[in-house]
Amino acid sequence: MRLLLTSAGVRNATIHDALLRLLGRPVADCTALCIPTALYGHPAVGPGPNVWGFVSGATDHMTGLGWRSVGVLELTALPSIDEDLWVPRVRDADVLLVSGGDSLYLHHWMRESGFADLLPSLTDTVYVGMSAGSMVTTPRIGQYFVEWTPPSGDDATLGLVDFSLFPHLDHPMLPANTLPAAERWAAGLGNPAYAIDDETAIAVVDGDVEVVSEGRWTSLGG
Repeated sequence: MRLLLTSAGVRNATIHDALLRLLGRPVADCTALCIPTALYGHPAVGPGPNVWGFVSGATDHMTGLGWRSVGVLELTALPSIDEDLWVPRVRDADVLLVSGGDSLYLHHWMRESGFADLLPSLTDTVYVGMSAGSMVTTPRIGQYFVEWTPPSGDDATLGLVDFSLFPHLDHPMLPANTLPAAERWAAGLGNPAYAIDDETAIAVVDGDVEVVSEGRWTSLGG
């Protein structure tokens, strides 16, 4: 699987060019599945306008990029339906678009639904995460970002990459998301980490990591 881990979606030409390199063809030739699950679990979001904005492409830089088609994969529904109804659609999708929201809620439902078990076999799929959708691919999110507490009680996530992510660096609506805060967060992780702003993304292909940015980012040791 090829990963494009963003803070706030495909917001600029540099991130868009990275997406095209991962896809290997124009966006208009690709089918997408969007996953809004993380939005429901975040205390500041829930089932409100943000969900519709993400799914419709009206308010984000993910589903509204001009895909050939966009389907919706709601992970909380998957345990109640036959795998034959959703697994082939996941395998056939060119790209998975995973929203922001609550990382641990998303991770829980990736596991509960069986979606996480499917991920290693999706070798030709591009995974595009936004905020929580990016953080869920890391080994852990750190206590700074814990809102919803999973049954496990810890902050572990998928571990598809070997670094953690601190998104929305220096965001005007998130005044606590400063570089000193990111440095304190990283000090408690025990693994490498990146702090990235909304104009930055990280592309990962076969373990090779590339930061693509028109903004601010920093690598934090682990």
